[in-house]
Amino acid sequence: MRIALTLASVLLLAACARQIFEPPDGPPDDVFDPSRIQTPEPRPEPRSAYGNHSPYEVFGQTYHVLPSAEGYSERGIASWYGTRFHGRATSSGEPYDLYQLTAAHKTLPLPTYAHVRHVGNDRSIVVRINDRGPFHPDRIIDLSWAAAVKLGIDQSGTGEVEVTAITFDDPVERLVRPARVPVMLQIGAFSERRRADQALRDLRQAGVEPLRSERARSRGVRVWRVQVGPIERVDEALAMLERLNALGFEQPRYVYP
Repeated sequence: MRIALTLASVLLLAACARQIFEPPDGPPDDVFDPSRIQTPEPRPEPRSAYGNHSPYEVFGQTYHVLPSAEGYSERGIASWYGTRFHGRATSSGEPYDLYQLTAAHKTLPLPTYAHVRHVGNDRSIVVRINDRGPFHPDRIIDLSWAAAVKLGIDQSGTGEVEVTAITFDDPVERLVRPARVPVMLQIGAFSERRRADQALRDLRQAGVEPLRSERARSRGVRVWRVQVGPIERVDEALAMLERLNALGFEQPRYVYP
């Protein structure tokens, strides 16, 4: 638990330190291709294993993560962050992708889906909040560069917005405990080596370790299995399962060595 909390603190500070110590951020140099933006589809998700520790402190200020996003609506100033943080770990442990519609918030649970409406031009988008920030007293949300473009605040840098959380009536399915430990979490058995290699790169970029990839045969077909572990404790296995879900690996399964 001490190691997990330490890692969570490191991820949180790494995500927010940009706002105090980093030089000015900016947009990508390449020509903007709107097809790279994927519109988030709101759905119930388990809370991230990282970024939800409460209370937490950043630069002398204490913040309390809300117990639920239910009923949250706030109006205030939005900012955005871009190339300097592209590929870096967010507070949830997921890599930041400036081309996707994500955002950072100080107190909403991670992840949370939210409607964001630009008060000035009435443009509206849906974002997936997976990071902490902005740690400025006059700002309520930090948007990805793509989200800023969609709302029309990429040039001005900031804009007045209304943020409304999206919540669900159906409870999130409880995580299933492994039958025993040690255990491996298999995130996929890929028929193409390149897809397995890409999954490994994504996991390493997010700081997930230890990893294993092996070639095998499944029903007569050659596959490449990508697994996380071995994991020696039940609580660590549950936390890793939740983290993999948050990273987009939605159906990892337990494998026993």
